[in-house]
Amino acid sequence: MKHYLSVKDIDSLPDWVSEARKLKSNPRAFEYLGKGKTICLLFFNNSLRTRLSTQKAALNLGMEVMVMNFGSEGWQLEFEDGVVMNQGKSEHIKEATKVVSQFCDIVAIRAFASLTNKEKDEAEVVLNGFTKFASIPVVNMESSVAHPLQALADAITLDEQNTKAKPKVVLSWAPHPKALPHAVANSFVEMMQLQDVDFVITHPEGYELNPQITKDMVIEYNQKKACKNADFIYVKNWSSYSDYGKVLSQDSDWMMTSEKLGNAKFMHCLPVRRNVVVEDAVLDGEQSLVIEQANNRTFAAQVVLKKILES
Repeated sequence: MKHYLSVKDIDSLPDWVSEARKLKSNPRAFEYLGKGKTICLLFFNNSLRTRLSTQKAALNLGMEVMVMNFGSEGWQLEFEDGVVMNQGKSEHIKEATKVVSQFCDIVAIRAFASLTNKEKDEAEVVLNGFTKFASIPVVNMESSVAHPLQALADAITLDEQNTKAKPKVVLSWAPHPKALPHAVANSFVEMMQLQDVDFVITHPEGYELNPQITKDMVIEYNQKKACKNADFIYVKNWSSYSDYGKVLSQDSDWMMTSEKLGNAKFMHCLPVRRNVVVEDAVLDGEQSLVIEQANNRTFAAQVVLKKILES
């Protein structure tokens, strides 16, 4: 495998999940694979779980790790071709990627959506810029429209927790004071399309995700109806796609509560705003899987890095 940019780079989800669970039981079993190799983690946005889990995964595989935060440490990068660089940006992506490629064996990128320009965000300027010009494998640690490491961790968590042949899984929108990207929701939808599940998306009208991603998916605008008899409820906020990046509603009635959760397991990628997105009773209850999900981020990253190192 050359790169891990989206869920579509997974050739067999059951095999990947099984391999990740085996790595979880013996994390250092393949540390010889990364001996003498280096991964560079480049962050254009903040991170807690992604940074620590990807770094831990690389260390488990015997790799050296370099981390750089572009917001405070790196030169501002220019991504446009033919531009006259007489303004604020000091370095072009063409040189930057080639230099990084000399210093490490794998580069991982985290760069969020701007939520101001849909076409530019969907063009994945940062991620695709590195993929185009780098001579080494690229891993997506969350981009404008995708978070495939989180989605893989979610698949591992579902596999560990599921007891049914075809569980009901619900992806529910929740209120949030800020406009948030679509990346986590997009990749979770794509991951569910690879599984044998009864899958429902629920959100207020106007919060439909990219229809090219959700095509043929069941969408229910009544949250309580959607959550009825669910086995897993994944809660996440996202801004409007049609009225791009806008917060159309902060309806507190969409907060996840114990009553709506019923007997389902609760999932969220974290960080989460307590008593806005989900009430304390759910987050602190026995049905919450958020800590297990966070732990599985390491083994999602590790199976990805292992496959890249092997190839």
